[in-house]
Amino acid sequence: MSLVVVGSMALDTVKTPFGEVKEVLGGAATFFALAASKYTKVQIVAVIGEDFPEQHLDLLRRHGVDVSGVQRRPGRTFRWTGEYTYDLNTAHTLDTQLGVFADFHPEVPEHYRDAEFVFLANIDPTLQLEVLRQMRSPRLRALDSMNFWIESKRGPLTEAISQVDVVLLNEGEVRQYADTYNLYVAARRMLDLGPTALVAKKGEHGAVLISAAGVFIAPAFPLETVLDPTGAGDSFAGGFIGYLASVGDVSLATIKRAMIHGSAVASFAVEDFSVDRLTRLRPEELQQRVEQFRELTTFESTE
Repeated sequence: MSLVVVGSMALDTVKTPFGEVKEVLGGAATFFALAASKYTKVQIVAVIGEDFPEQHLDLLRRHGVDVSGVQRRPGRTFRWTGEYTYDLNTAHTLDTQLGVFADFHPEVPEHYRDAEFVFLANIDPTLQLEVLRQMRSPRLRALDSMNFWIESKRGPLTEAISQVDVVLLNEGEVRQYADTYNLYVAARRMLDLGPTALVAKKGEHGAVLISAAGVFIAPAFPLETVLDPTGAGDSFAGGFIGYLASVGDVSLATIKRAMIHGSAVASFAVEDFSVDRLTRLRPEELQQRVEQFRELTTFESTE
């Protein structure tokens, strides 16, 4: 089924203890789209500058991503420079240049507006609301956000949360939004606003799904090689929503399976810099890792 993502496309400069890359393809919408493309066709809405390499758009096209919703504007593309120490859960931002992203207003193409699945990546919540007003009747709406918007745009963010079905945040942001240390109390407060499910991302410790029906925990895959965690959360979201779109079902049982698919895709994304591992990911590799997750999370009762 059709899937639209709205968010950033960027040129990233990243340094980790294992290497450094400069001006490589990045951005929340980019990671999401390439992850979701392992399951379904994806339509992307974003803005890029006149300096954005055409080869990056060609890469997305080759992976089945419709880039007709990408606006090319005069000016420079959004750039992010970051560094990780051996604590790979924490990115240290060294420089952010918004460029044309500073004046971004999403324009959803007419042929995107009937999409059944919509993901609002981490952008200003007022823009997320703009997108929701342009969509007709999606079956599932999901959003991501961050601490900056919780602090500076709490009102619009609350309105956006109230209009979606699934919220994806890291666990610190869930606590920050609800102003409580307890993740599950915080989640209940957010679910009271209207969403049916909350996914709290826990980095190297996996993710937790919380809904009125209970709690489901998806572990992170035990990796020996992690080169660059940039985009891991967006890759998780891409695998998660992409799987739901591929099966066309949003029942709780399917959402639980989608959590495992999201974790599986994210585990590949961190094995190389930028989107390189996602672009090399083969269907049989992904299916094998999903099966490995099944073995990790299955046990037999001794009683």
